[in-house]
Amino acid sequence: MDGEISTEEVQELVETDADVRIVDIRDERSFAHSQIPGSENLPFRELTARINELEGADRIVTVCPHGKASVQAAQLIGSYEGTADARVESMAGGLEEYGMKYGLVRGEDDESAADAESTESPF
Repeated sequence: MDGEISTEEVQELVETDADVRIVDIRDERSFAHSQIPGSENLPFRELTARINELEGADRIVTVCPHGKASVQAAQLIGSYEGTADARVESMAGGLEEYGMKYGLVRGEDDESAADAESTESPF
């Protein structure tokens, strides 16, 4: 793992369409509810079995609700041989901080949330 990255730096990567894989480690339902634009879902519980999907990436940023579990995910990804050359970072502050500053987009599969107000946490 190459450390943490701020929410501002992640937003800049999103805005400039940088060559980065933003990996959201929440469960599928939470990801479907809201996410950082352009991010992909790789739930933490599936990470070990699916880590090969990240092979060849140059830069990977892991994200989670509060920026704690994403540190563990980044460490795991960084220790994988197939990502040895990648820059692997965890987003400090998590989706809670990012969402407060920049907002999150609704997932394409989240039709029910788009149709009705929900008091559920997106995390």
